[in-house]
Amino acid sequence: MAQNRKSPLEKAKGRIFFEKQDGALCGQHCLNNALQSSLFSAVDLSEIARQLDEKERQTMAELGTDTKEYREFIANPSSNFDDSGYFSVQVLSEAVKNVNLELVSFQSDDSRAAKARSDPVEERLFICHREDHWFSMRKFGQQWVNLNSTLNAPELLTDTYFNLLLSTLQNEGGRLFVVFGELPESDADQAFSNLRRTEGKLL
Repeated sequence: MAQNRKSPLEKAKGRIFFEKQDGALCGQHCLNNALQSSLFSAVDLSEIARQLDEKERQTMAELGTDTKEYREFIANPSSNFDDSGYFSVQVLSEAVKNVNLELVSFQSDDSRAAKARSDPVEERLFICHREDHWFSMRKFGQQWVNLNSTLNAPELLTDTYFNLLLSTLQNEGGRLFVVFGELPESDADQAFSNLRRTEGKLL
């Protein structure tokens, strides 16, 4: 009986690091899937959120601790994280700075963002936010992959479908961020480096 053998593309896909959704920790999964390792824990991101909260508190205090705005700020829960494990874009942005990366809004006036808008396929990593859910899409070699932690497994994308996803996300009110800087190399990068783009056919 002939043995089932995996195709080179399936083997490469198997090298992708992938965290599946746990509770509301999508921000953590989004970053770890994007960077291809268990780099950040919920504790790490919570600490970043607390530091951001403290900076905001100090800024508000400089304007006066007896103001209505300051009292409301102190009374309200953190805008950077909550008990469910959800984290703000400010937290994710600070987190990637720790590995010398930068999160830039896809729609910003930044010249790099303008270049990305002209040809998104040529970028390497997008962080996406829609309906309080964070996920990432990363290019390995010439292959774009959807690393959404709510999926059962990483999803290989044709360039056409990748562009369609970006457009759909924006049309539905989602936010997109391009990650700039030198991404850490991963096993998946090596595995996909010699494979052609997947065009017109998904696994």
